[in-house]
Amino acid sequence: MTPRSLAPLSLAPLSLAPKSIAGRLALMFAIATSLVSMLAGVALFSFQSLELKRHQAEELSARSQIIEAMIRKLEDPTRWPLMTDKLKSFTPADGSLRYRIESADPRFRFTPGTALEPARDGLGVIHADGKRFMTLARRVPAYGRRPEVRLVIAADTAPFDASRYVLGVAALGMSVLTTGLVSLLGWWIARRGLAPVDRLSHRAGALNPADLSLRMPTRDLPVELVGLMSAFNGALDRLQAAYERLAAFNADVAHELRTPLGNLIGQTQVALSRPRDTDELEETLHSNLEELERLRTIINDMLFMARADQGALAANLAPLSLAALTHKTADFLDVLFEDAEVRLEVRGDATVNADAALLGRAVTNLLDNAIRHGVACKTVRVMIEPRDKAVCLSVRNRGGPIPEAHLARLFDRFYRVDRAREHSGEIHGLGLAVVKAIVLMHGGSVFARCEGGEVLIGFLLPGSEGAVSPERETVGV
Repeated sequence: MTPRSLAPLSLAPLSLAPKSIAGRLALMFAIATSLVSMLAGVALFSFQSLELKRHQAEELSARSQIIEAMIRKLEDPTRWPLMTDKLKSFTPADGSLRYRIESADPRFRFTPGTALEPARDGLGVIHADGKRFMTLARRVPAYGRRPEVRLVIAADTAPFDASRYVLGVAALGMSVLTTGLVSLLGWWIARRGLAPVDRLSHRAGALNPADLSLRMPTRDLPVELVGLMSAFNGALDRLQAAYERLAAFNADVAHELRTPLGNLIGQTQVALSRPRDTDELEETLHSNLEELERLRTIINDMLFMARADQGALAANLAPLSLAALTHKTADFLDVLFEDAEVRLEVRGDATVNADAALLGRAVTNLLDNAIRHGVACKTVRVMIEPRDKAVCLSVRNRGGPIPEAHLARLFDRFYRVDRAREHSGEIHGLGLAVVKAIVLMHGGSVFARCEGGEVLIGFLLPGSEGAVSPERETVGV
């Protein structure tokens, strides 16, 4: 037999289990009840059997005591026939009760047959004439001319066996009946107990994308289901938030791509509306190239964040000085610092394991954001501070107060606090979102808050070494 042919056989017992919870509970009730009933029936049957046996033994003992009292004072052999006549009268015609007296003196004997010869002293069981007998044998001491005699009394166990049989059948029948009733009652109880689950199933079937505000009820539910429904509603809240962010993101993407595409189409249509000289065409191509560069930047940033959302981690990790990285980044932004008449201060240093190219891009976006959105800002400060097992890099600049509702969304894609600059061709609202993606790829977190009229935006990364003693450096004027 091949292993493939064995597989269905190994799974066959599983298919016997009911598919519904109520059916499974009823089956478990039936199994438990049958086991308890069987144990109770066996215990009751055993106890009653012992009681019947004790009752029969007591009956034999009572008869033995009566006959022993008659024998003890009897010593005259001439009066022994009276004893044998009484024993014959005590013996029923069906032979269900038998007597035997054994003695060394033949004159003091009563042996109607050989059926009771195998009986031993005390209680015992023998089989004779196709029947089963319980026997009681006792010795009566000698008295006068009568020697010691041995009295044997035997009673047919058929009536007691019949009682035991009836008791066993009754116990079995009650077990079967009890198991059936408990199974039906267990199924009914399970169905009643699971009624809230059925209601929840119907309510869950009513959930649809057309109304994302629908939630599962948590009132009038068993305690065991309240936690489950609360967790389920929490998952629905997160799905709704994700769906709304996705819808907003799609609208923002369409808006951001529509502007440069509209510019490209408009400029091209104007250029083709009439013959142009070389200088005009070259100027149009330069303008179109700027829009294409913007489109490429948006698309590259979106592709990068898509890879980050899929769980991509930073590679090429190496020990990196954050202060040195900040200075190197500032060199590329030297023109922006000069045009904005802003200087840079870097305070502190620490070493992290990071991808230099990715983390440099994150610092670049933070500095660019601080330069562009500073209000009466003459200095952009970068603070690098070790915190426990992490390193904090924050970029501070003086700017207008940002409400908490906006601070919580600064790292969202295409989100802008200043809606007046929404249509600016210089920015596209993905700078801080890229920072968050890069930091998450390094196992860190981002933050944004306002302190004393300054806006702090930065990140926390796992540190590899302690911070160097704080220092102050200035780049740019």
